[in-house]
Amino acid sequence: MSFVADCVKDSMPIWQTCLEGEFLSRLEAGTLPDDCFAGYIVDDSLYLREYAKVFAAGILRSSTLAEIRTYYSFLSFVNNEEESTRIDYLREMGLSDEAIEGLPQRPENRAYTDFMINAVQNGRTGAECMMAVLPCMISYAWIFHTIVDRTPAIRQTKYWPLVRDYADPGYDQACRRWSDYTNQICQHLDPEQKARCLEIFRQSSLHELHFWEMSARPRTDLEQLTRP
Repeated sequence: MSFVADCVKDSMPIWQTCLEGEFLSRLEAGTLPDDCFAGYIVDDSLYLREYAKVFAAGILRSSTLAEIRTYYSFLSFVNNEEESTRIDYLREMGLSDEAIEGLPQRPENRAYTDFMINAVQNGRTGAECMMAVLPCMISYAWIFHTIVDRTPAIRQTKYWPLVRDYADPGYDQACRRWSDYTNQICQHLDPEQKARCLEIFRQSSLHELHFWEMSARPRTDLEQLTRP
């Protein structure tokens, strides 16, 4: 079993709790309140802004051109592949990136992105960066594949563009590339370093859980932005 597979196995109970939580359960059932979904899209937008900075921090800590190119490719994927659906949802809500730029991250969101930045800045190798960001990447693939398999009717809901992005074969291929790269840079870590990386992966998975729990509560600061 690969190191990433070990990390996923360790955190799978957390991912299962995410899937069974209020937000994703109601999204799958088609009963998610509109204000909760709007809050999620806004929070995800604010999250992705900070998430990109994690890769930028990884680039700053890189020691080889190959490592820089790898993090740059991840950063490009986040900026290019995840943008259009999110922007479309914002537009449907009467919002834009510019309109929400001044909104704060909610505490759970801020705690998550701060954790990732700190993991990179305090890390001794590039492995810490990948351990911090990988749970978001591959848990989304697992969660939304599971939803599609269990509830094919999700294709007829307004959530389908979001679900499709992460249940798409192209996203699966990207996850495999990220996982392969992570296994490569982790293969020579000593037991203490591997234990540290496993803990970072688990903590990031817990932050994912807290983000989903936060998303089940609507934001209270969007009405003023959408009011005519």
